[in-house]
Amino acid sequence: MLYVLGSAALPVLDVGVVVRAAQGEGWDVCLGLTPTAAEWLGGELAELEALTGHPVKSRYRRPGDPELWPAASAVLVAPATFHTINALALGITGSWVVGFAAEAIGKGIPMAVMPCVNTALLAHPQAGRSLAVLREAGVAVLLGEGGFVPSAPGEGQPAEYPWAAALAGVARLGDGARRG
Repeated sequence: MLYVLGSAALPVLDVGVVVRAAQGEGWDVCLGLTPTAAEWLGGELAELEALTGHPVKSRYRRPGDPELWPAASAVLVAPATFHTINALALGITGSWVVGFAAEAIGKGIPMAVMPCVNTALLAHPQAGRSLAVLREAGVAVLLGEGGFVPSAPGEGQPAEYPWAAALAGVARLGDGARRG
């Protein structure tokens, strides 16, 4: 069971690509989105739910509501915005996506995070600290060669987001993330 958790960066508009690819690799996929990403994909949520066979989550469930997803074997946070990366590293769980990912770290669920940030944001002093915290927590950060390679502000190519590298990163997580 692979949880794909996406935040509001332009590649999230193509999240169906990674869902289909993961399914092609044998994963059962659940899709979680930050509230803004869910808003961006509003017209496609029913199609994404049909594709995954699970409801798309973007908010915490109400007390007493049942959990509708099976337990995760692995987590892919992609695309991960600067905000999502920093919130996750700092444990600021204002969104369900970050809250689940933070808890997954504590539960030892194998996780890969693929950023979608530009070089100016990576130059911010908090970026390096947050990425180091995630790596120290055992999260595979897919940044640089073999993952997401950032560009200068305004020069990104969302259609070229390396979804295949994201799934390859999940595959490298080890036996704890292996399917069936």
